[in-house]
Amino acid sequence: MIFRLPDFHFPDAPARLYPHTPERPWILEVGFGDGRFWPHFAASFPEAPNYLGVEISGTSLLKAERRLRAAGLSNAVLTRLPATPLIREVVPPGALGALVVNFPDPWPKAGHEEHRLLRAPFFRLAASRLKPGGAVLLTTDHEEYFEFACREAEASGVMAVHLTDAPPPAALETKYALKWRDLGLAPRHARFVPTVPASALADEFPVTAARFPDSEEAPAVPHAILTLPADFAPTAFAKHTARGGVTRETPGGWTAVLLDLYASLGKDGWVALAHVVEGELTQEVLIGVTAREDGSHLVRLSRFGGPVVTPGVKAAVGVLTGWLEGQGARVTHRGY
Repeated sequence: MIFRLPDFHFPDAPARLYPHTPERPWILEVGFGDGRFWPHFAASFPEAPNYLGVEISGTSLLKAERRLRAAGLSNAVLTRLPATPLIREVVPPGALGALVVNFPDPWPKAGHEEHRLLRAPFFRLAASRLKPGGAVLLTTDHEEYFEFACREAEASGVMAVHLTDAPPPAALETKYALKWRDLGLAPRHARFVPTVPASALADEFPVTAARFPDSEEAPAVPHAILTLPADFAPTAFAKHTARGGVTRETPGGWTAVLLDLYASLGKDGWVALAHVVEGELTQEVLIGVTAREDGSHLVRLSRFGGPVVTPGVKAAVGVLTGWLEGQGARVTHRGY
């Protein structure tokens, strides 16, 4: 039930994620907390829809898994990832029946609006992934954020705002709903319905299999072969940051930070720790520098932790290779 990023395909399909119920509607919940919403909401259908839940809290992930298993909801996938890259890279166009957001973090401090989920770019992405008749369902107790989300939905140019008197009853059973109810606060609810078909946004949010390779057909591990100078000293290493990869699809590009270089235990070589950021997706990866029998060294991404080979991850291997070149290494092969 719990998936890591490399467990997904890019994009994925209900037939693979839910092999026993591929024909059922597919609903995604952003920020499921301890998982109280879905058992109640699934019970309102004749048959439980397929469920994809995304959360950034590891503790909440485990609590939700236990709750869903206890409810017998086996056609569910939970993951600990930021919502936007999951929706953009994993969910194919026009696939979702609904996208549910209950009591999102309102980021209420001045100047923090850019951290809010429900902004115009997100609504455009959501419209590209919802099927005809689908909607984004928002329930929140935060009046200012509710009004902000409605304005952003209208500003997106692809969403109509439908205000309703009450949220789905299941939304009132969540941890935060119960908390606000005890305080005498009533939540607000809205349905944001796409006004354009998903196909109209195909150029803006394309299927990105070229950037996020399928986990079952992964390319060769990014690597390089080089010869280190005889006097190479890893003590010369210092934290290094590189940026690049700006394209129309990824206007922010990637940032690769080489944090440290460690001696390998029991081996003639080293391991570099790199921090790779691509938009809202962050990965920590290890890159090994290993001696070969012919005296050269292999620089290669480690599979430890199941990294997804993205442009930024490939670039991190190149950044380390470039740093080694600066230390006098002679590169004979590049595979990244």
